[in-house]
Amino acid sequence: MRLILMRHAKSDWSLDQEDHERPLNPRGKASAHILGEWLRAESYLPDEVLCSTSERTRETLALLQLTAPVRFERDLYLGSPEVLLDVLRGATGRVVLMLGHNPGIAALAARLTDIRPSHVRFRDYPTGATLIVDFDTADWADLLPGTGHARDFVIPRELMSV
Repeated sequence: MRLILMRHAKSDWSLDQEDHERPLNPRGKASAHILGEWLRAESYLPDEVLCSTSERTRETLALLQLTAPVRFERDLYLGSPEVLLDVLRGATGRVVLMLGHNPGIAALAARLTDIRPSHVRFRDYPTGATLIVDFDTADWADLLPGTGHARDFVIPRELMSV
């Protein structure tokens, strides 16, 4: 099983909107687009997407241009790592993209991996940060913390500089 754990792209703080309704800013839109290109180039394509209901996660997802079925989950909006893990345990795909927010996404990434990526930005998990992690399990319901093998970790800024 494979998990693609992604934090939403950079949002726009210039508008006077509630947090849940904040859209992406221009850099966030470019980041989401390039993350989608990277996922396709590396063949990291999900067959199921679990996405927060916030505007910025929905917009990030749309710009990734993926074809997998999507389940929008309100619990992924600012959810704790325990809540995120509970939602993930209900997944049915073999390759699942979970798209959410910090601090939950960063904490979940750290809890799931047996050895954390050595990337300097893994700890703070900036906007658009994406972890690819593999698990030796046949069912998400059986997923245990500390059993994931980090395969890749990227941030949009690195992709944009190539």
